[in-house]
Amino acid sequence: MQSRTHTCGALRMENIGEKVKLVGWMENTREVSGSLVFVVLRDFYGTTQLVAETEEMVAVFKGITKESTISIEGTVRERASKNQNMPTGDIEVVPDKVEVLGRCRYNELPFQVNHSRDADGATRLKYRYLDLRNPEVKKNIVLRANVVSALRQAMTEHGFLEITTPILTASSPEGARDYLVPARNHSGKFYALPQAPQQFKQLLMTSSFDRYFQIAPCFRDEDARADRSPGEFYQLDMEMAFASQEDVFEILEDVLPPIFANYGSYHIASAAPFRRIAYADALEIYGSDKPDLRIDLTARDVTDLLADCGFEPFTGNCVKAVVVEEFKETRKFIDKLCADVEVQTANKPFWFRLDENGELVGGISKFVTERKDKVVEALGLKPGCFVALASGKKLLAQKTAGVLIKTLGAAVPGHMDRERYEFCWIVDFPMYEIGEESGALEFCHNPFSMPKGGMETLLKVEKGELDPLTITADQYDLVCNGVELSSGAVRNHDPEIMVKAFELVGLGEDDVKAKFPAMYNAFCYGAPPHAGIAPGVDRMVMLLAGEDSIREIIPFPMNKTAQDLWMGAPSEVTQKQLDELHIALVKEEDQS
Repeated sequence: MQSRTHTCGALRMENIGEKVKLVGWMENTREVSGSLVFVVLRDFYGTTQLVAETEEMVAVFKGITKESTISIEGTVRERASKNQNMPTGDIEVVPDKVEVLGRCRYNELPFQVNHSRDADGATRLKYRYLDLRNPEVKKNIVLRANVVSALRQAMTEHGFLEITTPILTASSPEGARDYLVPARNHSGKFYALPQAPQQFKQLLMTSSFDRYFQIAPCFRDEDARADRSPGEFYQLDMEMAFASQEDVFEILEDVLPPIFANYGSYHIASAAPFRRIAYADALEIYGSDKPDLRIDLTARDVTDLLADCGFEPFTGNCVKAVVVEEFKETRKFIDKLCADVEVQTANKPFWFRLDENGELVGGISKFVTERKDKVVEALGLKPGCFVALASGKKLLAQKTAGVLIKTLGAAVPGHMDRERYEFCWIVDFPMYEIGEESGALEFCHNPFSMPKGGMETLLKVEKGELDPLTITADQYDLVCNGVELSSGAVRNHDPEIMVKAFELVGLGEDDVKAKFPAMYNAFCYGAPPHAGIAPGVDRMVMLLAGEDSIREIIPFPMNKTAQDLWMGAPSEVTQKQLDELHIALVKEEDQS
């Protein structure tokens, strides 16, 4: 038992009278008198109360600073005043021997360990080793370990082989910035840390491995968000040979619900099959390709009804409506709602109400009154309904309506069932789009997804028989409670189809060979149809823990500017190191 007879979370009534040895951190002391002090001892497993009952023993504990590690030997006895909120609250230990194992040399701590989450973020990251002593912080890391273990077990039971792929690899255009590593033996050349094991796992399928997975580290030089950590993240990476979209869905619909039900803050998770929503329908109905299906609100298109009502912001625009029944919120609430939505979307929403007398009131009601009957019928309005409106170009109106749905669903009672995990698949993503900056045809999402219909579809575009913007891809996203857990796709494994898909955006066979030589050449040796996905482990655990920030479930997170405040990374290096790597630093010119 590592120099102890029991852990600090183990002792119970049946241990009364036993001589025990405990080790841990001295969390707190409470002096009652010169000959009576209560001490809380904490280790990884829990806490135990110690009682010093002699002046000599009281003096020993008073001479030890909080958070020092100690070893005590003593006798277990029943507590006179039991603590039902503490697993060991029926007993206490009377020590007769105390040894300091590691003294805390500071009388003042940067924060109280048990209240570390109240400290500012920078201080928590700088003293992360103290922050992690807080049981509330530690439990998220334990949860993460248990979830990763359960994922590994489930994937292995489904016949997947865990294979690790390289960390030092070549740079490739995958959407985000690479982290580059200079190659000492190859002057002027660089390795790149993998943004994802995408190409390697596809090469494994070409190598005749049937089912692959790993808990894969991925590295992207991108800015932080609440659900995205800068620098590195982990994903449950998987790929299947001779597989379709349905095969991928079947695996994850079997693997994830038990894990979410067993480890989540909520114990209800969607059962298979998950709901499937076409990308275009998701934007039209929910205003987002990441809908939170716990919310019962949806968007309705009222362009034909209201675009010509005389209200200038609606004229010539798409108009979306979100109806909330039995709305009892105040004008102050509505004004704040509109302000918050405008901040998030840079687009001002509008509103009106149908009061208890059946009259349209508030907001832009005067522009709608003349067509009241049509509006009431079209939207199914009842007295007490609130109607939030978004307008603009179609995509902007849709996304503004989506923010209205999420904001109203979370704030207005009765429209969000919080205590559950609701999964859905977003399918049928568009293969191509018109680029906002270029004005030319571009890939919309993943250029290596298989276009539905394969070569036949692409040839129809080439002949002018089909609009490329109508082509959908065998690509899919997994969404849970409004959080995108993953993107995946049936891969374009045929070099001829791949080249044809790129030709439509103005890139030829030479471009494909130059940008993706390893994958293109491997596919020329006979690649199987294959499909895969990679749910984010960090986001998954964040949802399971009920946290709003992804940093709460990462053992050693960086701050929002990708700095490790404890280790001091990134840091300067010596001139000798730079010389070995053939690197010269160039100072930025002063722009002032």
